Amino acid sequence: MTKFDLKEVKSSLKNNNNQKSNKNQKNKKKKPINLFSQFLNIFVFIMLLVFAYSLFSNYFIQNKDREEIKISMSELVKNIQNTADAESASSSSLIRNILIDGDKIYLEEGESTMLVSLKEKNATFLDILKDYDVSSATLESLNIQVKEENKIDFLTLAFIFLPIIFFGVILWSLLRGVKGANMNALSFGNTKAKLIDPNDNKKKITFKDVAGAKEAKEELEEVVDFLKSPKKFLEIGAKIPKGLLLMGAPGTGKTLLARAVAGEAGVPFYHLSGSEFVEMFVGVGASRVRDLFKEAKRNSPAIIFIDEIDAVGRSRGVGLGGGNDEREQTLNQILVEMDGFEPNEKLIVIAATNRPDVLDRALLRPGRFDRRVTIDLPDRESREDILQVHSKGKPLAEDVNLKVVAERTPGFSGADLASIMNEAAILAAREGRKLISQYDLIRSIEKVMLGPERKTHILSEKEKEKTAYHEAGHALVASMLPNADPVHKISIISRGNAGGYTLKLPIDDKKLNTEKDFIDDIAMAFGGYAAELEVYGNLSTGPSNDLQVITSMARDMVMKYGMTKKVGPVAIENDERKVVYGNFADSKNIIGDNLANAVDDEIKKICEEGLETAKKIVKEKRGVLDYIAKELMEKENLEREEFEDILILHGIAVKK
Repeated sequence: MTKFDLKEVKSSLKNNNNQKSNKNQKNKKKKPINLFSQFLNIFVFIMLLVFAYSLFSNYFIQNKDREEIKISMSELVKNIQNTADAESASSSSLIRNILIDGDKIYLEEGESTMLVSLKEKNATFLDILKDYDVSSATLESLNIQVKEENKIDFLTLAFIFLPIIFFGVILWSLLRGVKGANMNALSFGNTKAKLIDPNDNKKKITFKDVAGAKEAKEELEEVVDFLKSPKKFLEIGAKIPKGLLLMGAPGTGKTLLARAVAGEAGVPFYHLSGSEFVEMFVGVGASRVRDLFKEAKRNSPAIIFIDEIDAVGRSRGVGLGGGNDEREQTLNQILVEMDGFEPNEKLIVIAATNRPDVLDRALLRPGRFDRRVTIDLPDRESREDILQVHSKGKPLAEDVNLKVVAERTPGFSGADLASIMNEAAILAAREGRKLISQYDLIRSIEKVMLGPERKTHILSEKEKEKTAYHEAGHALVASMLPNADPVHKISIISRGNAGGYTLKLPIDDKKLNTEKDFIDDIAMAFGGYAAELEVYGNLSTGPSNDLQVITSMARDMVMKYGMTKKVGPVAIENDERKVVYGNFADSKNIIGDNLANAVDDEIKKICEEGLETAKKIVKEKRGVLDYIAKELMEKENLEREEFEDILILHGIAVKK
């Protein structure tokens, strides 16, 4: 048994807890301070203090020890006279204290009683006593004190000025909000471009950080050389292109290359999306274009990068929005700024799009985007380099072979390859391993291509058998056709929307496809369809996606590539018409009825010939089909080596 040191375990737990607490403290972000809410809380607190002080002063500090008895003025004077008469009869002198507080007259009556009376506002107390014929001797026995009028104290000031201050702050905050709204309205036409400082090493990207795209990097190096040393170009009379258009499929690294140009040249880099120009209000987009170029010229030499320029640079005059459309005005302003009346020196505009076919012709003419850089999908060598870049910071096991991963990912973009490496790291972490293995990378390829495994999607034995025969039919037909790609894996485990899949990959990266390639691919796609007919004599919904792929390939052969004798070398699909009217254009509207019927006949003929080829192979090799399906039922997955062993066992040549 393994022995554990309790002290070491406790100390490791303590260290882990301390590290977690330190991380939590570092990750805590300071909340922004709301000055108005703080001021409001302070004001309410002060008002409560003032209110408490007033209650305390009224009911505790000013609480009299003597009882106050309210009487009329005549009774008060009569009391004074009676007291004076009693004193004269007894030959004793007693001084009475009288306090005059405004209109109130206070007369002491013993030690515990105070008589209170009200006088007229304009009359003095002495005049009142004289009116009542009070003798001078009686007046001499009185100690009359007049209380001074109260000056404005802190309590009074608080009740006067605190509400004024409170409402003043509210008014100030409202006016400030209105001012901010006005400022936002005035700055509505300012550019929203973000600036990347060339001295910011954290965000700086160079060509070393971009793998693949060798030809594109060579084109862009000229721009970098001009920005670094424009003198040698200007002395010989050369002019650097004013605009570069990066074209390529999504995920091929267009934005990354633009940032690498800015990082290599060491100049300010303004970047924004084409959709940020277009707003609901007419004229805002054009104003933002003017402000963008004005800001870039102020900091020239500089680079302006407009991502997805097709959002604002689409062809004009197609009846979508009219001549005063906001998008068209924005495009007009871009055209003027790039090559208009004013010269534009030391300012290069780079744009990226995956739809160059929809761009306006004026935008693509020389003097504007006069250099077009096409970024293709990476080849096998470039894919390996890209995988190497994205593997930085990820611990790889010894069995990892990125060359094999690159071979199994033809047609993948740089973004797809980055996703593969990330998914492999997630799989390893989920299973509690600290190293990424080759098995993780292979699984991540399938996850990126088809989606995650649906482990809860449990098939019955009949459905599992039918799926196995379906996938075995695809693999068998592919192995028997000379122009079909070799099979790398067969699986009956559900992934994404697929109940099973047959993964076939080309030996080398293909740039061109021939008519025979299409014919064999169509027959291979019919393999599952033919297997179900051969084994069960009944079809399921499994081949539905296969039929869509088959029909699409056959339509392209007839309408796009001219690969049929009956229709001939005619391109019936018009890409320019799709640009104008969208992707729902009906091709039959631009061709005659006879040609349209011929197209339908040829598409159907190609599909039927492919099905007959698949049926023939499945029928002749029924024993091999049963063997492959049986192996799939037992193992659920067959890798390329296992599948090729089955083919060799039955005397079928293996593709190399």
